[in-house]
Amino acid sequence: MMRISPLPSAFFYFALGGLFTYIAIQSVEDSVFNFITILLAFFATVDFVVGIRLISLHFKIKKVKNNKKK
Repeated sequence: MMRISPLPSAFFYFALGGLFTYIAIQSVEDSVFNFITILLAFFATVDFVVGIRLISLHFKIKKVKNNKKK
């Protein structure tokens, strides 16, 4: 059974993080410290962290596969 690499999912999460960041910047009115802006920034942060973890998982899987071939 062939599994999908985590790399496409990481790019998806980075795109979502960028989208949430853009929407958070657009939602700023008088102050950055309103509920919607902080919530959107939180979602963007979570998406970026998940994207970074998926990229590191991709490289770990790649390393294990290369070690098995040797």
